[in-house]
Amino acid sequence: QQITHAHNTVSNFKRFHGRAFNDPFVQKEKEKLSYDLVPMKNGGVGVKVMYMDEEHIFSVEQISAMLLTKLKETAESNLKKPVTDCVISVPSFFTDAERRSLLDAAQIVGLNCLRLMNDMTAVALNYGIYKQDLPAPEEKPRIVVFVDMGHSAFQVSACAFNKSKLKVVLGTAFDPFLGGRSFDGKLVDYFCAEIKSKYKLDPKTKVRALLRLYQECEKLKKLMSSNSTDIPLNIECFMNDTDVSGKMNRSQFEELCADLLQRIEMPLLSLMEQTQLKVEDVNAVEIVGGATRIPGVRERIAKFFGKDVSTTLNADEAIARGCALQCAILSPAFKVREFSVTDATPFPISLLWNTEAEDTEGVHEVFSRNHAAPFSKVLTFYRKGPFELEAFYSDPNGVPYPESKIGRYVIQNVAAQKDGEKSKVKVKVRVNTHGIFSVSTASMVEPVKSEECEDVSVETEVESQDQRPIENLSDKNIQQENSEAGTQSQVQTDGQQTSQSPPSSEPPSEENKIPDVKKTNEKKGDQPPEAKKPKIKVKNVELPIEANLVWQLGKDLLNMYIETEGKMIMQDKLEKERNDAKNAVEEYVYEFRDKLSGPYEKFVCEKDLQGFSALLAETEGWLYEEGEDEAKQVYVEKLEDLKKLGTPIEMRYQEAEERPRLLQELGHRLQYYATIAGEFRNKDEKYIHIDEMEMMKVEKCVSEVVEWMNNAVSAQAKKSLDQDPAVHSSEIKAKLQELNNVCEPVVTQPKPKVDSPKEENPLSEQSDYKTEDMGEDDKNSEMPQQNGECHPSDQNTINMDPD
Repeated sequence: QQITHAHNTVSNFKRFHGRAFNDPFVQKEKEKLSYDLVPMKNGGVGVKVMYMDEEHIFSVEQISAMLLTKLKETAESNLKKPVTDCVISVPSFFTDAERRSLLDAAQIVGLNCLRLMNDMTAVALNYGIYKQDLPAPEEKPRIVVFVDMGHSAFQVSACAFNKSKLKVVLGTAFDPFLGGRSFDGKLVDYFCAEIKSKYKLDPKTKVRALLRLYQECEKLKKLMSSNSTDIPLNIECFMNDTDVSGKMNRSQFEELCADLLQRIEMPLLSLMEQTQLKVEDVNAVEIVGGATRIPGVRERIAKFFGKDVSTTLNADEAIARGCALQCAILSPAFKVREFSVTDATPFPISLLWNTEAEDTEGVHEVFSRNHAAPFSKVLTFYRKGPFELEAFYSDPNGVPYPESKIGRYVIQNVAAQKDGEKSKVKVKVRVNTHGIFSVSTASMVEPVKSEECEDVSVETEVESQDQRPIENLSDKNIQQENSEAGTQSQVQTDGQQTSQSPPSSEPPSEENKIPDVKKTNEKKGDQPPEAKKPKIKVKNVELPIEANLVWQLGKDLLNMYIETEGKMIMQDKLEKERNDAKNAVEEYVYEFRDKLSGPYEKFVCEKDLQGFSALLAETEGWLYEEGEDEAKQVYVEKLEDLKKLGTPIEMRYQEAEERPRLLQELGHRLQYYATIAGEFRNKDEKYIHIDEMEMMKVEKCVSEVVEWMNNAVSAQAKKSLDQDPAVHSSEIKAKLQELNNVCEPVVTQPKPKVDSPKEENPLSEQSDYKTEDMGEDDKNSEMPQQNGECHPSDQNTINMDPD
């Protein structure tokens, strides 16, 4: 499809999610694409294609939605049920903007994305859930390194496994621009130069020629992975009807790609440095991804770890299978082995805020690199009015994305207390299951007067005058609480960091921390309450949060995309119906034309044959000329016109095939009933129990049907095969049914039952044998049978001769 429709086939678009059109990465990729990229009104990446004979510009979210629509249809056609829930994998280095963009694509299709799962996490789940020999939870975990080199990226992760538990918090590293296509590009550049010097042709000037060269180079790369000898490259009619050829072997290929192979070591070193692991600590190295089949790639990975790499997972499907397992775990419809998954945040995230003093800013790293995820933390601020938080990646150089900011969050409706003091504001920040950071909730702690306590749900806090200095210093301090996702408890252990310190990824030192409120409360709990330390009732007031994210589709735009996708799905359905109608006409033409010179030949007269054959030929010509792109209704009407002539011929053929068999069956039944009537007249003991009046009905019915059948056969004999039949199969079937309805109940009447004489039981003192108190089994076992007599329980199965 891509070579045939180069400008209208979209590929390699996953990495455009959440990026601006003027992004350096987008501009670099633009040169390698066969289709046109254009800027959208919101500054995003648009794809210009022809759709329905009109030029359209679709956003990357819409293009991904089209792919998801196709996958959804494939799943539904195989499962024979609607599909709504899914798990989608993303590279572990995807930023918040890219992840949100992909979630928007799923929403456009109407898919409920249960989780955006990191590629390496999916691989690790696929690996661990089937392992029966993992160490027990209390034992030392098994360390496995997963290495994935796919089409466009290189990712590695170190995971710790215990029974029913996976922790991907040890570390992840990556090279987002090293993959199979990098090796293809080296081959393409080499052969472009060779073709240019040898044949005076430049493949880079023709899109289709370049795509064909990429296709052949990919095949060559795969052949070199399994053969070390020279492999030829031959392309017929490459450009200007010229055939081109070349050759390469594995050693040449590895020499050509030496710089790419050297880049493999950097992410591996980064991983070991992050995790503080030694090579000896790694129990296994599992490789996945198509590009790991290149021998040079495998050798360097194996050499780095000093052990053979393992290939127990399906290299192409490992990530998809991991996603399927995660989807099953999250679904109530499947019972899956218990297996907990803890992911990691790939980039450190910090928060920045303005303090009460206009010239100072506060900063705090809320999530360090490889922090467990999903995870929530609660920060406490002291403010008199609304304030703003800015989230950003602490290490912009380590993020493969030009924008380090994640978003700005305005905490609204904050007001000073009635006494003019600053209000205590709790802000909950979270990295969710999709790996996306958010300021999820904010609440203001308000004191409540004693008379209000009866009507208001309140919390009790113990505050003393000794804490006043802490409140006065609150502009310079924050208080942090941690809570793991899904748990109710919040552990206040991280203390507070001075807000006036410069932005830094270092954790706050003990000197910078101030006494923890919880610890203070605990100390107070050990002593009896004093009169000067009264309990103060407080309540939490939820505060609205205004989020301004770096990349987020507006609601109106998203709704428009959803509506457009719905229309396109409907258009696809109509197009399928139109194609089905066209194919039905084409199929009818070819099928009938063959049969007219075969089995149908006898059933059409010469004149009709010529006319119908001419119509079929005319319709065939119309289909490939002016009728090639007509509406569905036009094809339906064409088919109806053809069937007006074709159906009678088809009907004559079917009647000729069916009629003899049905007449034969009718004759057999007539003979059967006539024979029984004759035996009845001869007083045969099998039928003597039948009433004579009923048998007369049988004889009358047989006589009438025989007469009808003789007339029908006689009339049909006068007709030729190319004429409509005198009697139809449906009429014969009706007569057969009528005959059976009248005769069958009569001839199958059962004989009347006759009771056998009963003799007096010599064992009984009374003349009548009583059986009321005996079960059926007792009667059968105790009642004697002499001289062939039948006891009562046998009367249902033995018929005595009346003579």
